[in-house]
Amino acid sequence: MDLVDAYCATCKEETEQKVLSESRDLILCCTVCGLTSRRPLPPEPEPVYVKTIVSREAESYVGKAELMKGEVVRVGDYIVAERDDGEGAGVEIMSLEVGDKRIEKAVAEEINTIWSRAIDEVIVRISVHDGKKTIPIYVACDGDDRFTVDEIVSIDRVRARIDHICLRNGMTQRRKGKYELANRIKRVYAYRL
Repeated sequence: MDLVDAYCATCKEETEQKVLSESRDLILCCTVCGLTSRRPLPPEPEPVYVKTIVSREAESYVGKAELMKGEVVRVGDYIVAERDDGEGAGVEIMSLEVGDKRIEKAVAEEINTIWSRAIDEVIVRISVHDGKKTIPIYVACDGDDRFTVDEIVSIDRVRARIDHICLRNGMTQRRKGKYELANRIKRVYAYRL
């Protein structure tokens, strides 16, 4: 059962109340005194469609994100952006454009454009060092695939052990056994076996 805070006529104050039903009206039961009351359902929030630029590696396209009126979004939030053909992609907000400024957070209806990058499918760049030269490898994978420090990987007939992982936020993961998700990775460094 869901709990909400609402005014109780018996207790004469706002109390925690159990939601018994949500059909045409909201039927609540006060957890303090047991009074059952009927309230009109709150109105459904209105959707706001915001222009969204989605960057996926070397290509970008214009889509739209459906947000709710009054919803606050921030740089770093994950949302879904759709193309006109209905195809959607999970994206990370990289920047919000309100008027002629780029800001860190905003209310949905104030946003002119959301600048984002696709995180559902990403390319992970792996630099494999073999003692004399470094071999660049590009791996297409799901955004939630894991790469673990000290893990042995085999890609394009190259076996290597992951030494460290550089992240998009500037941090570096070096602890053995620690993993990072592909959509957070800037580059993986490994040594050829």
